[in-house]
Amino acid sequence: MRDLLPGLFLGDYKTGPKNSLTDVPGVLVSTQSIHESPNYPNAPAGDINTGVTTILPRKDWFNKSSYASLFSFNGSGECTGSHWLNETGLLNSPIILTGSFGVGSAYNGIYEHAIREHSNEAGKADWFLLPVVAETFDGFLHDVTKFAVTPKHIVDGIDSASDAPVQEGNTGGGTGMICSWFKGGTGSSSRVLAPENGTGKAYTIAALVQTNYGKMPDFRIAGAPVGRHIWTEQKRMYEADPTNPELMANAERLFKVAEAKDKKEGSIVIILATDAPLHPTQLQRVAKRATCGMSRAGGWGSNSSGDLFLAFSTGNSIELPKVMADGRPVGRWNPVKEGIEICHDDTINGLFEAGADAVEEAIYNAVCMAETMDGNGNKVEALDLNKTKEFMQKYL
Repeated sequence: MRDLLPGLFLGDYKTGPKNSLTDVPGVLVSTQSIHESPNYPNAPAGDINTGVTTILPRKDWFNKSSYASLFSFNGSGECTGSHWLNETGLLNSPIILTGSFGVGSAYNGIYEHAIREHSNEAGKADWFLLPVVAETFDGFLHDVTKFAVTPKHIVDGIDSASDAPVQEGNTGGGTGMICSWFKGGTGSSSRVLAPENGTGKAYTIAALVQTNYGKMPDFRIAGAPVGRHIWTEQKRMYEADPTNPELMANAERLFKVAEAKDKKEGSIVIILATDAPLHPTQLQRVAKRATCGMSRAGGWGSNSSGDLFLAFSTGNSIELPKVMADGRPVGRWNPVKEGIEICHDDTINGLFEAGADAVEEAIYNAVCMAETMDGNGNKVEALDLNKTKEFMQKYL
């Protein structure tokens, strides 16, 4: 979006060097786009369009937990492990984002990786782990019945996760997704909160989104009704010349997408990460502010939309599963203090604001970087960047 509209105001905070979730120190990400299925080796070209996004809160996610919390703006979606997150405020799992029908394989894949790396000497699993897997539905552009996501994709994703900038658009779990009737997908952005007067520590907050929600007339960029403009223009052209084959085909295609999204309006999963030391209640408050970023881009949370927002902090490292005191293992029945740092509640307004800004831009980046896709007998056009730039000039 910044390349398309350099003059666009996207908040008072500077981005991190990569403008990506991986600007948060220690956070690793990988994206895999899947266009073939072992269960459907002879699939027609374009039938398989799904993928996996893997987020590691820290490299040693198995032994060292991060504080985390989840906010459900609208609950027509899945995020496994959410009950335990709400119960303990602790995240000790990769976060996997994929299509709805890939959740089971993703869940198993986390276990397969953990078994490979952390089995005891007898080859057994003597530990407890609840995988965190979230989804949005990609069944319009992808044949979900062929179960293209496999546990191996998850194992490979964990192995290959890095601190490189997140690939955006038709990538990862966002490969087959639709946003506001345009091609959607994966997007990311970050913000840095510089210390006042140059003293103290700078903190980063960043967002990764998997966009699969919304109507075209609702899509906005920095308050400008871009989606309504494009929708109205296309409708006017068709009504002026309804026998034009090209315009007719485009109108039918748009109607088909609109009808599909009306049946299952779609969803968005938003992951927020920060290195600011926040406790779980503060992180839930941060996760709630993702709603502000989504609403700026035109999201409002329909009845059938799964709008699930998860925030985690790497500011504290919580040892798991052993409880230690003075370097010695102790029983689980005796309370033991944990040395942690916490931000004061009165000082976290910047994280609220910057988090909402990062979410807003991540959505724009997902839509701007997405490309037109034919799949599963359907077609979804990408946002016309030239029309968008032309229309936005009056708002810059």
